[in-house]
Amino acid sequence: MNRRSLLPPATLALVRLFERRTRALNRQLAAAVAGKDTGVHQARVASRRLRETIPVLTEGLPHTKAGKATRKIRRLTGALGMVRELDVTLHLIDELAERPAVPRAALGEVRALVIEEREQRRAVMLERLEHVDSAKLSRRLESVRQALMVPAPGHAWRANLAGRIARRARRLERAIEQAGQIYEPEGLHQVRIAAKKLRYALEIADESGAAPCGDALRVIKRVQDALGRLHDLQVLQHHVAAVGAAPRNRRSTPDAGLAVLARTIEDECRHLHGRYVAALPDLTVAVAAARRAIPVTLTSRKRSVKMTLPARRRGAAGPRASGVPARAARADGRASGASRGPARAGRR
Repeated sequence: MNRRSLLPPATLALVRLFERRTRALNRQLAAAVAGKDTGVHQARVASRRLRETIPVLTEGLPHTKAGKATRKIRRLTGALGMVRELDVTLHLIDELAERPAVPRAALGEVRALVIEEREQRRAVMLERLEHVDSAKLSRRLESVRQALMVPAPGHAWRANLAGRIARRARRLERAIEQAGQIYEPEGLHQVRIAAKKLRYALEIADESGAAPCGDALRVIKRVQDALGRLHDLQVLQHHVAAVGAAPRNRRSTPDAGLAVLARTIEDECRHLHGRYVAALPDLTVAVAAARRAIPVTLTSRKRSVKMTLPARRRGAAGPRASGVPARAARADGRASGASRGPARAGRR
């Protein structure tokens, strides 16, 4: 008989969640090494998701090699991050090139600078990836999978995840409060990071089925997407400023063209900030749910059938079902009936 068929449904859900994230990393990492820019971004996201999953799901399980697997994945994330940012910058330049009012010469010069830096970073990325022992990483991940397939009494992954979600929700609340509603890049950057970390934790609760939270996830993702694009535009702004800081005899673009490009980017940043401010009420509700309702759902135990009976059924079951002695219940009933008599007549 297949061993998986003997697993409890809750355990099987965790194993499948872990396997999905492991496959996603392997698939996207191959695309990143092949030089595909989308592969670099997706591989980095997959590495973050898997790195988030391992310490949560292995809480309380023995012999998992979880710490070693997490450290190796962290190295992957760092190596991929060097190139991902510049890939996004090139995509933004391509988008701006389709707008008629954007100076082509300024964009071309900024693109050349970004491509040169990307090639340098990609060489470093590939060198770092070569030092990652993929066979050893696969063995570490297999150890984690095998440990998940053996339920243990001390497997406290729900409590671990509940605490993680509550802490990250508080952190996001503080970041939102400190950022306020004024356009300030560093404060918005901190909100984006806090939202991303909370989203990764909520995804585990949702995908495992332990605490479905699709509404909160959609709100946080919408805000994270807006702030993520704003951050990417700010990175592009830095490259535009770098071109403008070069001596004029080393560039062909006049200052006026760079100024138009910088103003176009700044206008979109302001527009994205307006979208963020408009989403704050919904974001506040989602964060409040992550602080209270979702952790409670994760850690609550199923109550007995007797405790979940509707009030009428408990009353129909008699005094014994409620735990009150029969004689005392009859006495209470006579007393309450006598006190209710005049009031009932008065209401008529």
